[in-house]
Amino acid sequence: MAAAAVGSADAVVAEKLSRLAAVLDELAAVDVSLVSDAALVEATVEAERLALRTAGAVTDRLIVEASDRDLPRALGFRDIRNFMGHGLHIGDPAARHRVIAATGSFTTICGDRLPPACPTLAGYVVEGRVAGAHVRAVLEVLEAIPSEVSAETKAAAEAQMAGYAVQFTPAEITNLGSRLLAHLDPDGTLTTSKDRKRRRRLWVNRQNAQLMSRLTADLDPIARARLDTVLDSWAKPGMNNPDDPESPVGPITTANAEQVAAAALRDQRSPAQRNHDAFSALLGQVLESGMLGNTHRGLPIQVIVTTSLHELEAQAGIAQTTSGTLLPIQDVINMAAVSGASQYLAVFGDHTSIPLYLGRSKRIATLGQRLASFASLGGKMCSAPGCNQPASRVQMHHAAKDWADGGLTDIDQLVPACDVHNRRVGPKPGQFTTRMITDGPDAGRVAWRLNAKPGMPENPERINRIADVKADFYDYLAAEHANNQAAAAARATSAGIATDTTVTGIVLPHLVPNPPSGRVELALVGRVPVGDIPLLSRRVDIRWNLPRPLELDPDPPTDPNPSTGPAPPGGLIAPHGVDPPDSLGLPLTDAA
Repeated sequence: MAAAAVGSADAVVAEKLSRLAAVLDELAAVDVSLVSDAALVEATVEAERLALRTAGAVTDRLIVEASDRDLPRALGFRDIRNFMGHGLHIGDPAARHRVIAATGSFTTICGDRLPPACPTLAGYVVEGRVAGAHVRAVLEVLEAIPSEVSAETKAAAEAQMAGYAVQFTPAEITNLGSRLLAHLDPDGTLTTSKDRKRRRRLWVNRQNAQLMSRLTADLDPIARARLDTVLDSWAKPGMNNPDDPESPVGPITTANAEQVAAAALRDQRSPAQRNHDAFSALLGQVLESGMLGNTHRGLPIQVIVTTSLHELEAQAGIAQTTSGTLLPIQDVINMAAVSGASQYLAVFGDHTSIPLYLGRSKRIATLGQRLASFASLGGKMCSAPGCNQPASRVQMHHAAKDWADGGLTDIDQLVPACDVHNRRVGPKPGQFTTRMITDGPDAGRVAWRLNAKPGMPENPERINRIADVKADFYDYLAAEHANNQAAAAARATSAGIATDTTVTGIVLPHLVPNPPSGRVELALVGRVPVGDIPLLSRRVDIRWNLPRPLELDPDPPTDPNPSTGPAPPGGLIAPHGVDPPDSLGLPLTDAA
């Protein structure tokens, strides 16, 4: 827009955006600590309204116009939501698009401008009076209205719920919507099987910090009836209790009645916990029964995990499955012991007899290649940028050169790619071009470039980098430790104390001519390393010219080290609970 002709629409938009950016810069520079309480509250309310208005009246309109012109596809994106996520870096493009679809005014193929699907709500969005969460809460209510309700009634419900969105929080909107739905269909006669099918769902949410996962489901009557029958048989007290080795496993109809009764007396689980354990036991028997088949996408249909030998030996740490689930090592060991699962060991280098280089002899990756890929860096999920499909849901993509173009089925040219991204590799606009990276820190990974139409700006290459949280934490911890050492050295220097943060030894006081007086705090480094970083150094106190000799241990060792001799008149005192460096060989006591 910088080269736009003066007076053109491009120049007008560029000038307005430039003025908006300048005003924001000026406002950000204002010292708000000097603002009165009343003005601060009013300014906060107005600033939030303007932010919402900017999104609703400006950004959303631009997105609608880009959609009408089909610009996302011209840039190579799959649809408008894909463009919003990757092109505009919007955090939740699906949720934002849902708001825009309900409140935006789109143009038809014939050039007719359509009114918003929710006109009252759209007006409040443009005015900045409602936020995205309020809009989504209203849409949840409107979508639950039975299809048999008249259009006039639906329009009245939209206006009523839009008014609630201005006054109430999203949670309150949901409660008010439930009361409205009960009024519209008090006896449930308007709800049809079509409505129920439209609302059925089951989501497995992401694992939280405790590695627990929440199930969110709306079950139709048939699924609910089946679930009730299963839980009545598998979740009885005493059944399928993982904490009781004598608890029967399976349905109660196949268990010994006396054994079940005895286990029920020991069962302290809540009904919800019994339901959970029954569900887990049922899934375990389904996996072990073989009813799911032998293989899927070249992998055995069983729980496959990747971990390290160190974590297995220590029986501590976290493993990852091909479906992306994180499992504590102890759970991995218990699952293997109970199910008698087969173990595969991924060996890198020249220590495997599994053929990993097949050339043109075979197009589909072998089991050995799939397992090797899963255990390698970047093999836990689809290699396409921004995709999180786990290894159990991917194919093996010939990244260096497609199979049809003479590509080789070799392990160093294969990368995981989900169905969607694997099918979108090709030379046309909207497809992807891939290449293997052969040097630098990303060597062995694959770069993806989205093909744009001729004349459009070229999209950059992107790599699906998944953060190594454990390694990153140790890097940050080491950096923080280095910063603390540097700060301690700076404080000591400013106080006139000569110190060095890389001390590896201490000269005894009686060997130092003209020793300084007072107390000096030093950090001993070079201790035994833990992992890839040194152990954080313990602090010790060093005192010079003490007013009295050190008090020796009242019960010294019977065989003291003869090389150390008696303690000098001045020496090292270890603070409580800290072991001094063994190399000094001094009998030490707690600091006074």
